[in-house]
Amino acid sequence: MSIVALFFFTKMMGRKQISQLNLYDYVVGITIGSVAAEISTNLDTDFLGGIVVMTVYSLVSVFLSLITMKSIILRRFIIGVPIVIIENGKILEASLKKAKFDINELLQEARISGYYDISKIEYAIMEANGKVSFLSKSKYDILSPNDMKIKVDKSSLVTNLVIDSKIMKKHLKMINKDEKWLITRLNSLGYKSLENILLVTCDNKEKITVFEKNYNIEEIKFLE
Repeated sequence: MSIVALFFFTKMMGRKQISQLNLYDYVVGITIGSVAAEISTNLDTDFLGGIVVMTVYSLVSVFLSLITMKSIILRRFIIGVPIVIIENGKILEASLKKAKFDINELLQEARISGYYDISKIEYAIMEANGKVSFLSKSKYDILSPNDMKIKVDKSSLVTNLVIDSKIMKKHLKMINKDEKWLITRLNSLGYKSLENILLVTCDNKEKITVFEKNYNIEEIKFLE
C-alpha cells in the first residue's frame, strides 16, 4: 500500500520531483520518502497517520508550486535566484562565498560540463537548483572562429527586462535604460500592454526578444 500511495503523491506533485530539485522540493521529497520507508518496514507504525503526513507534505508542495508561479517575490524567496560565479572571464569570490561553493567544486563542475580550462569560460551561473551553467568565450565555440581567423563579437548574457508581465526595474538600471525606453521599444513591436507578455529579453546590442503567454493551447503532446 505504501508503494501505491508514494506513486500517487509523486504523480500529484508533478515531474519536477523526478528532475532537478530546488531546496523545498528536496526537503519534501526526502521527508515523504522517509515516511513511506517507515510505514513499510515498521509494522508498529500507524499506517493511516503516515498517509496523512504524506498527504500534508504533498499538498504543501503543490501549494508552494502554485504560489511561486503567481509571485516573483515568493518565487525568489522560496526557490532562490541564480548567482553569477564567473563574469567576463573573472571568478567572483564573493559569489562563491554566497553560494557556499569553493574553487575546487567550481573546477569540478566545469570539467563535468567539458571545460578543462576555466580560462575558456566567459560566464558561469549557479542556478536555483544548484546546477552550474556555463557560457564559453566566443573564440572557443564549436567551429572556433579563432581557428578560422574570423573576428567575432564578444559573448554576453541577455538581460531579462520583463518576467510574468512585470518590469524588472533593477535589470533596466543595469543596462542604463528606463521604463519609458522599454515601453517605447515594445510599442514599436506592436505590444501596447504587458498583460500577454511572459518574458522580454535584451542582448548587448539592445535587440529585444518577446515571448508571449500562450493561453490557447488546445493540445499538449507528450514524449512517449
